[in-house]
Amino acid sequence: MKILLDTHSHTIASGHAYSTINEMAYSANKKGLKLLCITDHAPKMPGAPDSVYFRNFKVIDKIIHDVEIFMGVELNILDFEGNVDLTNSVLSKLDVVIASFHPICTKAGTIEENTKAFLNVMENPYVNIIGHPEDGNVPIDFEAVIKKAKQTNTLVELNNSSLKPTSSRANTKENAKKMLEICKKEEAFITIGSDAHFNTCVGENEFALRLIDEVNFPRELIINTDVQKFKDFLKQK
Repeated sequence: MKILLDTHSHTIASGHAYSTINEMAYSANKKGLKLLCITDHAPKMPGAPDSVYFRNFKVIDKIIHDVEIFMGVELNILDFEGNVDLTNSVLSKLDVVIASFHPICTKAGTIEENTKAFLNVMENPYVNIIGHPEDGNVPIDFEAVIKKAKQTNTLVELNNSSLKPTSSRANTKENAKKMLEICKKEEAFITIGSDAHFNTCVGENEFALRLIDEVNFPRELIINTDVQKFKDFLKQK
């Protein structure tokens, strides 16, 4: 199985990432990727840029080092009502939008409260991907979240960075296995995101693919194998 696109990456603009867009695209090309999503952190993350950063993406080349570039954002879910830290007027201009729950920005609640936050944020017509839902620091009802993801044409992310031994996220492998089994049952699409914060990590998917094989997850439900398939999925939201 050939992975052709990475849907989750960060540049120096995120404040705690360390490479430029140009460096990220160069690494993507070297790894054989055809499309790279740059999804820098939204304003509520410490060190992240102001909304003006996300309003000016028109100045960025669409192709860099022979790699198509999608400029987007990783939003912070701010509360259990699913509010986020950029307005829909900004989000409507972006190529791709991830919504994630970061405890550094919003204190996690009960399973019921966290699940409510994810269900509500997927109602936003501009949210395309739910970021790192396997993080046990923010426990959720996977069945409810995945059913909602399928209903709203939202991708569920399998975050490769979460599965690394160095990850600070909790119980990620067990949660990811549960998540994949439910996605398989519900026939819900997933995306593999590197969550790269340095250029050499672009397109990293070793841990994610290992888990994919372990649970025998259907290849046809993985969006990263076909650029056009990904673009068509985004149009359905």
